Amino acid sequence: MAHTFSNLLYHVVFGTKDRAPSIDAEFRSELHAYLGGIVRELHGSAVIINGTADHVHALLKFPPAVALADAIRVIKTNSSKWVHEKHPRGKFAWQSGYSAFSVSESGAAAVRTYIERQEEHHRTRTFTEEYLEFLKKHRIAYDLKYVFE
Repeated sequence: MAHTFSNLLYHVVFGTKDRAPSIDAEFRSELHAYLGGIVRELHGSAVIINGTADHVHALLKFPPAVALADAIRVIKTNSSKWVHEKHPRGKFAWQSGYSAFSVSESGAAAVRTYIERQEEHHRTRTFTEEYLEFLKKHRIAYDLKYVFE
């Protein structure tokens, strides 16, 4: 095969340190746009990025040469620095980890809709509840004491 073809879609979720409600509504959309810009610099594309005061969901596409762990490290590091410079909020920080789930093209529309409706969704469920549901749904073994470090 002469060419490499891929469609690597990831539903990525990460929260603020200690789930602190640090992402104020006044700069949330600007932060999401900034996150998308970082993804573009990494030669990826952000299909959608959205979230609430304590976490972010993103549907991201990266080429095979981009390691997801490296991309998330750059995204979180650069965006944290940006928040401190542009919108000082005291001790803003992301949680140390993240979750990433592979998404098929046939499931992308449903994930996109889910991410679009974050505000509505979190009127009835906390980020903690949502996150643990995702881990269970995707059969990811976890120790609760390490989930939100």
